[in-house]
Amino acid sequence: MIPLTAAEIASAVSGRLVGVEDPESLVLTHADTDSRQMAPDALFIAKPGETTDGHHYIDSAFDKGARLALVERETKDSNGAPWPSVVVDDVVVAMGRLASEIVTRIRAHSPTTVLGITGSAGKTTTKDLLRSLLEPEGPTVAPQGSYNGEVGVPLTVFTAELETRYLIIEMGADAPGNIEYLCRMVAPDIGVVLMVGSAHAGKFGGADKIAQTKGELAEFAAEHVILNADDAQVAAMADRAQAPVTWFGESAGAEIQAQDLTLDDEGHPVFTLAHHDDASASAQGVRIVSGLTGAHHVTNLLAAAAAAFRAGIDIEDVAVRLNGLGPTSRYRMERTERADGVTIINDAYNANPESMREALKTLARITRPEEGPQRRSVAVLGAMLELGDEHNIKHIQLGETVVRLNISKLLVVGQDAYALYRGAVAEGSWDNEAHWVETLEEAEEWLSNELRSGDVVLFKSSNGAGLRLLGDKIATGKEGPE
Repeated sequence: MIPLTAAEIASAVSGRLVGVEDPESLVLTHADTDSRQMAPDALFIAKPGETTDGHHYIDSAFDKGARLALVERETKDSNGAPWPSVVVDDVVVAMGRLASEIVTRIRAHSPTTVLGITGSAGKTTTKDLLRSLLEPEGPTVAPQGSYNGEVGVPLTVFTAELETRYLIIEMGADAPGNIEYLCRMVAPDIGVVLMVGSAHAGKFGGADKIAQTKGELAEFAAEHVILNADDAQVAAMADRAQAPVTWFGESAGAEIQAQDLTLDDEGHPVFTLAHHDDASASAQGVRIVSGLTGAHHVTNLLAAAAAAFRAGIDIEDVAVRLNGLGPTSRYRMERTERADGVTIINDAYNANPESMREALKTLARITRPEEGPQRRSVAVLGAMLELGDEHNIKHIQLGETVVRLNISKLLVVGQDAYALYRGAVAEGSWDNEAHWVETLEEAEEWLSNELRSGDVVLFKSSNGAGLRLLGDKIATGKEGPE
């Protein structure tokens, strides 16, 4: 975090200082909500949570190096003295105010470009790609994992320094107004909208409201709006843009375009990255072989390329850096080759009907290449959460998709995903291809007995279903981190 005094923090968040003898000389250089991550001169953010309350860990935070706490109520040490604190009505709101102040100060010090990315799927992969494209140009800050909400975005900003050249912000939403809130916090120069799907449809109340919310980024991006020409709901956001629009996609009118797209035998997208400038219908193209798995990642690759280009990187340099880039965040088509010849693809960080279909198509493509031996495909699928009233029908339709793609074996895990199993059974006359189990332990036992050399196994579900951890265990024999 950029150096800020206790007085400056209190002013930024409209808070009340307690237990600080000299607020002008107490300087904080680190901020976190995790008491275990405290560093010298740290600000501990006592955020109330769903299962615990950060106020319970204030003693531990100060023991580990914290010098100041951001709190909603005063707390005292073992001697009855108040811990040095900034008291506010709402810690999460205060985090946003502090993040906004930090962005303002960084901009005043450096020629910083803030890039916002939103979409129903692909945000984290696009963020990772964009970071790799921008880092050679100067200090670049991007979220850890999938930090993308009202808490995650400030935590990302808190890791920035005064010399930050590029600040990449992943913007998630589960209700109307969420993206606008984040935009007002960080004031993006460049806004990227990937796609509109069914993620969080239950909370939003329908796809139209999802599109309305994602489009808030188009309204607030100050210099460039990067839109997916292949998604009709995203394309319609051009009418809301307050800055020039750059189109990406496979569509003929896209400025940053993928041509001659195919997949190699490992499922990696292979395409020509073409740039159509305004002055000519012709385009210069560079052949790209991605290190990602699945044709759906072309959207993410093109979006990152377009954003980097509008951030000032020559398109030729973008192409060179993009070629061969693979995943860096976990559980995004993460591939592991076991010693016994079984291939594990763990894509179980999150799921919606669109990303589920694309992952299954990739599984089918990998196991049935145009040339070379075919392999047995095994899909281990869990629930897609937050679909609202469409939960059952979307799972039934996905079960039908599994059959139509001729996936060799289907294992459905969990009561919430049972409709997926029923949809698969109803779609065709199966000969023991589809199975349903209720627990992860039962799934592990089934896989231990069923898998054989040559199988390609896809794990896919929403994060809450826990299949990513089972995928880790099947891949390596060890459980992954929570």
